[in-house]
Amino acid sequence: QDWVSLPGVLPVASGGIHVWHMPALTEIFGDDSVLQFGGGTLGHPWGNAPGAVANRVALEACVQARNEGRDLAREGNEIIREASKWSPELAAA
Repeated sequence: QDWVSLPGVLPVASGGIHVWHMPALTEIFGDDSVLQFGGGTLGHPWGNAPGAVANRVALEACVQARNEGRDLAREGNEIIREASKWSPELAAA
């Protein structure tokens, strides 16, 4: 839609999101978005920093898979499981 002179906006996802939502979030919002992982980070069993690592690993895995032409809607859980094999933080999330 042409918004004429209105500045662009960033879509925001917030409230109850966690690493298993990442494939859908990546597919829906793409790269230019704000993903506010509150409890999805703070609720990690190993603490806040590992929670942030798990989120970042999941995001990078989904972006890479999308860029390789994989179907995030169909293969999302598999993509996260694959990334969990080399990220203990993601595996524990």
